[in-house]
Amino acid sequence: MSKLTFTPEQIQILKANPYVKNVSEKSITYSDEFKRYFVSESLGSKTAKQLFIEAGFDPEMIGKSRIRSFAGKWRKRYRDNGVLALKDTRQDCSGRPRKTPLTLEQQIEKLQAKILLLGQENDLLKKSEWSERRPENSEKISRIFSRIHEMKTKGSYTGTLIDACKALGVSRSGYYNYVKSLDSRNARDEEDQVWRTQIEEAYNYRGYEKGSRSIVMYFLNVLGITVNRKKVQRLMRKFNIFCPIRKANPYKRMAKATKEHSTVENKLKRQFDQGIAHKVLLTDITYLPGTGGFIGYLSTVKDGTTKEILAHYVSDSLKLDLSLTTVDLLMSAHSTTLHKDAFIHSDQGVHYTSPKFHKKLADNQLGQSMSRRGNCWDNAPQESFFGHLKDEIEYKDCGNLEELRAIVTDYMDYYNNERGQWNLKKLPPVHYREQLLLSVS
Repeated sequence: MSKLTFTPEQIQILKANPYVKNVSEKSITYSDEFKRYFVSESLGSKTAKQLFIEAGFDPEMIGKSRIRSFAGKWRKRYRDNGVLALKDTRQDCSGRPRKTPLTLEQQIEKLQAKILLLGQENDLLKKSEWSERRPENSEKISRIFSRIHEMKTKGSYTGTLIDACKALGVSRSGYYNYVKSLDSRNARDEEDQVWRTQIEEAYNYRGYEKGSRSIVMYFLNVLGITVNRKKVQRLMRKFNIFCPIRKANPYKRMAKATKEHSTVENKLKRQFDQGIAHKVLLTDITYLPGTGGFIGYLSTVKDGTTKEILAHYVSDSLKLDLSLTTVDLLMSAHSTTLHKDAFIHSDQGVHYTSPKFHKKLADNQLGQSMSRRGNCWDNAPQESFFGHLKDEIEYKDCGNLEELRAIVTDYMDYYNNERGQWNLKKLPPVHYREQLLLSVS
């Protein structure tokens, strides 16, 4: 109890306050109306001192210790027993247990007060979806603070902030910090909305869905904007923009029945990037099934250093001409730029063990290397390219060869000239090759 006493003049001033029932030299009794007002307004960010000032009290006259003591006592009573606990029952109680039963009106009043309190608290729980979702599982803490703040500002909850935070398992200091940072949070949300538009444009650019790395490289190479990948990841999570997931290849570890015995040695030995453009040439064939039973086959030649697709050919036949035509296209486009020691590396498929294929390479002064039997990792970059291509183009919608060739050609242009790669200094293959040639010269 505070040692501060009231003077006769102060007693007269306090008696004039409508929220004071009685006051003496050492004590003061407040009205039940003021107690209810105090605990209901405590849900906001107002302090006990502010609430006393709004009720017409002078904090210096009352004393800090008295204010702190009354505030703690009223809040505890309300938490433990609800609104009825704030009522001054000293006039109705002699200090001994009540022997006279409550009248019917008193019982009804007591029950109505309890129903009102329980209804308000249950409404808060319902609006926060607390009965179905615990915060440690799914609902973010900031969303709980938002629920409390919304109900507080709309006046639909008259309980205390202590009770609301205790019921919902969050801290009062966290709520106050949430309210304090509302302006900065709203400004950040507006900025995020601007970034969202740009990220969605990058995500859908040319119809190929992208992950965070590809979006960062799109900003850098197309828009000339440097953005942190973690920021892109945060915004993608916030706005539910999901990265396409690579599909597992069920044939990756399966040895093909058509493979022959090795006819040439493995010169490459997984040294795919030798720092020289147009020297290590990787080749392979994949199938692209469409609609109505149509199946297309794609043969490509990929530069092991720059990751550029140097030649590609799409056919509806898996005959030997598929690989031979691909080599012809390679030579017609890049014969003058190939390295003097250039060689083609492939698996041990029948297309590449064929004498006709050996002769084709020899006629064009190209060396040859083959992966070990049944080991797809010896040609991993080429396999990876096919995986990305199948993830990013809608080849399954094609019903004929012309449609398939059109979308594959468009993708090759996009892949070589615009699709940045993380391990190529975030540049597309063609731009990386140009930088590589400039550094060598």
